[in-house]
Amino acid sequence: MVRLKRFFKRFYLAILLFFLYLPILMLMVYSFNGGKTMAKWTGFSLNWYVELFKDPVIMEALGVTLSIALLSSLIAVVIGTLAAIGINEYKKWPKTLTINLTYVPMMNADIVTGISLLLLFIFMRIPRGYGTLLIAHTAFNIPYVIFSVLPKLRQMDPNLYEAALDMGATPAYAVRKVLIPELMPGIMTGFIMAFTMSFDDFVISFFSTQGLVNNLSTYIYSMARVGINPKINALSTIMFVCIITLLIVTNVQANRHSKKQQKQQRI
Repeated sequence: MVRLKRFFKRFYLAILLFFLYLPILMLMVYSFNGGKTMAKWTGFSLNWYVELFKDPVIMEALGVTLSIALLSSLIAVVIGTLAAIGINEYKKWPKTLTINLTYVPMMNADIVTGISLLLLFIFMRIPRGYGTLLIAHTAFNIPYVIFSVLPKLRQMDPNLYEAALDMGATPAYAVRKVLIPELMPGIMTGFIMAFTMSFDDFVISFFSTQGLVNNLSTYIYSMARVGINPKINALSTIMFVCIITLLIVTNVQANRHSKKQQKQQRI
């Protein structure tokens, strides 16, 4: 009976992963197709990868996407980490209220957030473009960082910060030298989460720029009206490989950090 349950669990997991990753696998395979359609395999070719890097419009959209994702993630990490430290110091009732309010942007529909930001930019007479795109992405990234850092704060010994202050450290120095190193796994998790969400976002990007600045998601949307170019398959393959590599590296570093902490606790 136990073996049968294990078999069904593994079978269910295998089927789930199969349906999740089969479309991505097909996209990656056909990125090496010499033809212009995915309906027929015409032979192995790297032509679409070469054409991808020759396309100035795609390269511009990729540059905007990467810069927005990186800048918004870094800003969100700074604001979100400090916010998480502050929330953790609240008393029970204000802490619960603040956490519940922070959940709202994450649970809210993207279209509601996008329209709200658009109305805010119009009300404040902020011209749409790169700046509004950066503000919008930073705003919806902050909650992800907060909820990545808060669990690490709960796991940390609360006396470390107070001990640093008792030994003469200033609050800013104690945060920088004591809290931040302990929170680094959560901070890195929040950064990767924010970077991925920013890289992938379409709805909020669409309303924040109104087509004046294109990132990859808005560019692919406009391209889809006339048909997907095979160069997008090549670009998607590169993006997928880079994100998977980043996740593997981060998980390896997090495991090493947890092992070091376990060794130190044993000592």
